[in-house]
Order: sequence, then structure tokens, then C-alpha cells
Amino acid sequence: MRSISLAMIVAAVIGVATAAVAQSPSPACTSDEYRAFDFWVGEWNVHGVKGKLAGTNSIRREYGGCVLHERYDTGRGYSGESLNVYDAPRRVWHQTWVDSSGLLLVLEGGLRDRSMVLEGQVTGADGKTAKHRITWTPNADGSVRQLWEATDAGGAWTIAFDGKYTRR
Repeated sequence: MRSISLAMIVAAVIGVATAAVAQSPSPACTSDEYRAFDFWVGEWNVHGVKGKLAGTNSIRREYGGCVLHERYDTGRGYSGESLNVYDAPRRVWHQTWVDSSGLLLVLEGGLRDRSMVLEGQVTGADGKTAKHRITWTPNADGSVRQLWEATDAGGAWTIAFDGKYTRR
């Protein structure tokens, strides 16, 4: 008969407890404010304005439903991901985006009418700052429009990306 060590029992108990915590939604993150961006949760094909497939995106609830984790991939060498969380003490949504180009984009904001609007800025290698504003709007057909705007060198807003998310 095989002997079971105390270390094996402890490891098994910790594993079961960790799995149970990972599966349970956190009561701290069930209010309407934490659910405001849930229209974006899902598995998506992302198309540009001319209908061309720009990439795929997976947005899932993680950490007891407190975090939306986005994973984007073009299939052509560019990919990125973001963590999105409602910061209850400040009453603001926060997104941290990182990608394969080395970009770090930190955005904050919240719901405006039916749309999630997050804004931030990036300082380039040349020392110049550009503002970014991304707006996600749920459509009646279940798709989502993502409009990404950025300021140009003169400070005028330009469209960086205008896409439509459709469920895979």
C-alpha cells in the first residue's frame, strides 16, 4: 500500500480550496456598477469599417467576476490584452492595455448614456503626448461598436479605429 505524506494532503486541500474560490463569484463585485461593461463579455470577431476582419477578441469575467480580461489577436503578428475593473472607491472604470508593440495605455471613465467611454494619454518616444478616447456602444442586434479616437500632433481628434464586434 502506498503511503500518503502530509505534504500531499496539504497540497490537495489547497488545490481544492483554490478551485472553489476561483469558481465562486465575489459578492463584492455584483452591484450594477460592476456589471456596466458586461455587454462586452464574449467571444468576438472584430471587423473594420469596410467589413474586413481585423482580429478576434475574447473578453471574460475573471477573479470572481471583478475583472474583465480582454485578449485580442489579429492573427498577423499583433496582439494585446487588457484588464478592466470598476474602482468602487473612486466610482470609475479603469483599463490597462498592453500589446505586442510595447504600448501601455491606461484609460479611465465610465458609462455615458449606454456607452462605456474610457480616456487616457500616452507619451511617445519623442516626448509628445497624445490623448486617447475609446467608446464601446452595444447595438440592438447584440454587436458592439468600438470607436477609438486619438489626438494628432495639432491636438485635433482623429479616428484610430472604428470597429464592429460580432459574436463568434
